[in-house]
Amino acid sequence: MRHRRVIRQRPSPEPNGAPAAEFVELAPDELSGVFAAPTWLRDLGMMSWLLVGVAALGVGVAALLALTNAIVAPVVTAAIVAAVLSPLVRRLSRGRLSRTAAAALVFLGLVALGVGFAVLMLGAVVSKSSELESALTNAAAKLQSALEDAGVSSGQAQQANAGASSSLSDAFHALLQGVGTGVQVLGGLAIFVSFTALSLFFLLKDGPQIRRWTERHMGVPPDVGRIITERTLQALRGYFTGVTAVAAFNAIVIGLGALVLGVGHAGSIALVNFAAAYVPYLGAWSAGAFTVLIALGSQGTTTALIMAVIVLLANGILQQMIQPIAFGAALGIHPLAVLIVTIAGGSLFGMIGLVLAAPLTSAATHIAADLARARPKPAQPLP
Repeated sequence: MRHRRVIRQRPSPEPNGAPAAEFVELAPDELSGVFAAPTWLRDLGMMSWLLVGVAALGVGVAALLALTNAIVAPVVTAAIVAAVLSPLVRRLSRGRLSRTAAAALVFLGLVALGVGFAVLMLGAVVSKSSELESALTNAAAKLQSALEDAGVSSGQAQQANAGASSSLSDAFHALLQGVGTGVQVLGGLAIFVSFTALSLFFLLKDGPQIRRWTERHMGVPPDVGRIITERTLQALRGYFTGVTAVAAFNAIVIGLGALVLGVGHAGSIALVNFAAAYVPYLGAWSAGAFTVLIALGSQGTTTALIMAVIVLLANGILQQMIQPIAFGAALGIHPLAVLIVTIAGGSLFGMIGLVLAAPLTSAATHIAADLARARPKPAQPLP
């Protein structure tokens, strides 16, 4: 128990007759808690500094990725493809083929598939760019007419049409003709494809050794490192296998719908929807809008409305029905969480973050759950 002493001094009386001053002497540590911050405030301050550090780390990583994008993007792309194809390489190497031969066989098959898809894409989309652009221009004119019928003034409708036509033309040329004719774009694309192919072959061939080396240098116990790599690979493999299945389903449904309705360029529409589905949320709906505009420009309002319903069904109700089958337990997180982390990842890390946000978040949640289950539980006290 702390004690304090009260010392009364009796100095000479004040001229005005005031009482003598009273002095209080306190123990040395008695004032230590008077000016101390509350515990909750100290915890809040510490957590704030931790969040500032995490945010600074994120900004630094984003800046580093932006500076090294020419190297990081091909390696990340190759790692995703290798994660999906590594079970096939492992299955082939269990037979008479060596790991190198199995990796080379899978790699050559993928190259042939990629070249075939690129040829189809160029033949179906780029070679018909003038026809597609004409259909989009007709769609803009019909939209102007619809606005005027809805009561919008002619001047405002023409202004909207001019702006839309200019934007569509610029975007279309940048998307299609720029890819085909831009020397700088072609050079960058060649470097990207070459670096991706080289990285992919080595990841397929030496994947197990690279994984073991990564697990040893994580700075965590071996079992924990194995859980982290296994869950990450499972999430990537399940997610992108599911995305491919959903993309093929969307392309078939929308392409068949365009073919039945008599919309021109049904093959181009199917390929665009398939390729765009790999960009979460934004890709599928952007390709759907492209499809509806093509239908409006080539067949008219009624066909465009029917095509819009087909796109809504393919990207909405039907996709929600097939996604649980395609993804299975690969993600295990709510669709709203997928949307939020996808937007956040794209805002912070660009296209890489947009594509990897959902599977990496899923991997993190599964890793945390596995570690929580593996943590020894405290012994229950005896009754």
